[in-house]
Amino acid sequence: MSAESKIRVAISQGDINGVGWEVILKTFSDPAIFEWCTPVVYGNTKTAAVHRKTLGNEEYQYQQVREGETLHSKRLNVINVYEEDVPVEFGKATVNGGKYALRSLEAASEAVLTGKADVLVTAPINKHTIQSEQFPFAGHTAFLQKKFNTPDVLMLLCSRELRVGLVTDHIPVSDIAALLTADRILQCIVSMNRSLVRDFGIRKPRIAVLGLNPHAGDMGTLGTEEATIILPAVTKAKDMNITVFGPYAADGFFGNGSYNRFDGILAMYHDQGLAPFKALSFSEGVNFTAGLPVVRTSPDHGTGFDIAGQNKANENSFRQAVYFAMDVFRKRKEYSEINANPLQVQQQRKER
Repeated sequence: MSAESKIRVAISQGDINGVGWEVILKTFSDPAIFEWCTPVVYGNTKTAAVHRKTLGNEEYQYQQVREGETLHSKRLNVINVYEEDVPVEFGKATVNGGKYALRSLEAASEAVLTGKADVLVTAPINKHTIQSEQFPFAGHTAFLQKKFNTPDVLMLLCSRELRVGLVTDHIPVSDIAALLTADRILQCIVSMNRSLVRDFGIRKPRIAVLGLNPHAGDMGTLGTEEATIILPAVTKAKDMNITVFGPYAADGFFGNGSYNRFDGILAMYHDQGLAPFKALSFSEGVNFTAGLPVVRTSPDHGTGFDIAGQNKANENSFRQAVYFAMDVFRKRKEYSEINANPLQVQQQRKER
């Protein structure tokens, strides 16, 4: 693949005290990946060097570049977004961990926003230490939603077996029921359907919607949200010609393998969707923010403070996040080309 056709990947380093740099370095120690992309980490070479040392691979070469300089096509590129000599304290939740995670995230997302990169891959942050006036968000999704001025986004966890979206994500369990409305659920169904078509190339997606209560309310015995909120949203989505079913009881849905019959699954809250997802797809799952004007992915794990600095982190999820971002980028490009001039595409197919 030519340098011009390779996808430019902007990467945020995540919390410097976690496993972010470890999974980044391990991912790009495989030279095959450079055939497809040109990666740029917005972080700091001194921070990278500390992590490289813990891996026992101090001969691994990355390239320090300045903003606007030509990127190295066969190495991991690093742009310093801070010059301070910041101590790395493996496994600790520190102010510096949050401060420099945010600085990296801001620079990497700005690169994609301004067209200097094609896709964004984010390493894990600590949601507590990153909190500040500049980051009053529950996580990456809300930050990016504001950064890219996007009204509707959907957290979508993806693997070979599953695509699980969340109506509510990083909020207390006690607040879930109050935040669920038919309009909100309908918007999530529409967003999921649109993403499955545009980002995954599925022409007519089949979507399953889970209930909120045990046994999906058991005909109102265990709760009424299924009948009064979720089912009306499903009905409206069907009226919009979306192939959607539910609400389903979550335990039976995953326990009996029903998830295999659907292209996307919409869960009402974080653990309802992510607990079975990680049980079935841990170490290869990808967090994808559907609905953004740009492609953003991340691994499906956190900072890994308990194993940071010990060379124990599995990089497979981060690697999958990089490849997944590139795949969605290509799918979106194909979708845009096909829909830009459908008559021309039909004529080309006839000529073939």
